[in-house]
Amino acid sequence: MHSIFPQPDQMPAFSRPAESFGKSISHLTRVIVMIGRATQVVDCRESMGLAKGGGLAQRGTLSEATKPDVIAIAMSPGRRHITKPVCEMTYGLRREGIQTSVLVLEAGTGVPESFPQASRGYGPTFGLNEREIEQVARHKIAVFHLGNVRSHVIHKVKEILSQVDIPAVVVAQCPIDLEDFAREGIKTRTVKPPRQKVQTRGEVVDIVTGITRGATCTRVKLNTLAKVLNKHLAEIYAQEAKEAAAAAKKKKK
Repeated sequence: MHSIFPQPDQMPAFSRPAESFGKSISHLTRVIVMIGRATQVVDCRESMGLAKGGGLAQRGTLSEATKPDVIAIAMSPGRRHITKPVCEMTYGLRREGIQTSVLVLEAGTGVPESFPQASRGYGPTFGLNEREIEQVARHKIAVFHLGNVRSHVIHKVKEILSQVDIPAVVVAQCPIDLEDFAREGIKTRTVKPPRQKVQTRGEVVDIVTGITRGATCTRVKLNTLAKVLNKHLAEIYAQEAKEAAAAAKKKKK
């Protein structure tokens, strides 16, 4: 049977400086990979993976696609935080021709400081540093996979979107809807919180539920996610083209 995965001799790799992708990463490796019928160039992580065969990406690392269309954001790996669904979603999206970067957060475990103190506990604090904020902001749309506890997912999304103005698709295991986010002051595509209660710059534009942490992501869910992202990317590109045409028309005058 012919394998769909590229053989080592089909994956030429070469090193190059990383100035074009920011000063925060001292050295990257660019890998040219055949995914489906298309070739995509992906900048690999700055450090090797964890466990046998590098199965888990280390925290605080970015695998960046050539074209900054989609960025998938994953929690830090650990005993209870398995990044497996994000890896499968990324490969599935790339096979559909969607340029996807992957960011594993440095402080991606626990809950943010904004989480209600009474139920917060004494665990780690979730948050983004300045480098991660800049990495997320240069993409057109984000995919969040932030656990399977509804209250945790909502407050983590709130923490990220309060610092980055980007449309986001939330992927979760638990049932959740846009009204749940709006009640916490998070802007969404269709349900708007009262203007005086808005606490985010970015907004949630769609939700895909039923993707289980640590379990294989089904083809149906991958297709749903790809369809959702293609729809929103088409709208973003159409808006950008419209703005560019208006700017060119204004310049001629």
